[in-house]
Amino acid sequence: MILAANHASFLDPPLVGACLPRAVSYLARETLFRFPAAGWVLRKWHSVPVDRDGGGAAGLRAILERLRAGSPIILFPEGTRTCDGQLQPAKPGIGLIVIKTTVPVVPVRTFGTFEAFGRHVRFPRPQRVAVKFGQAMLFEQLRGEAVGCSNARLREIYQQVADEIMTAVARLEPHEDKAEFP
Repeated sequence: MILAANHASFLDPPLVGACLPRAVSYLARETLFRFPAAGWVLRKWHSVPVDRDGGGAAGLRAILERLRAGSPIILFPEGTRTCDGQLQPAKPGIGLIVIKTTVPVVPVRTFGTFEAFGRHVRFPRPQRVAVKFGQAMLFEQLRGEAVGCSNARLREIYQQVADEIMTAVARLEPHEDKAEFP
């Protein structure tokens, strides 16, 4: 499955992954692997290095291989961390990955991570955080349409899938009666 989460903080990947009963793969900016400590942690977390500036074909192949092998993967439709704590528009890249697979997409939303360790915070600080998982999305109809459509329509489908996922993420609200991490 693909877990599609908002991205407000460096805390989001491990927080979402910690909620799962099995190992999950992550994406991480390729340049982060160059730092010895960060690279070690990212490899331990089964992270896939992605080149955000270049073609990214190797990263796409690695993502698809992990999904085909049955490993869940966390993707961030926004592409990068938010600057202001608000949800950002989705990039079409997640749509491409969804269309090239048959796995379900689970929308995920984190709460409180921007305040705890957003771009404006130099060191992590105590903050109540929560993770909310939505219902799985299948995209069977759009996957079927994508098989024989024009390239222009295919690009529209990628963005449509991305937008539908972000809409599902935006609809998730925290529940006060659920456990939160202090």
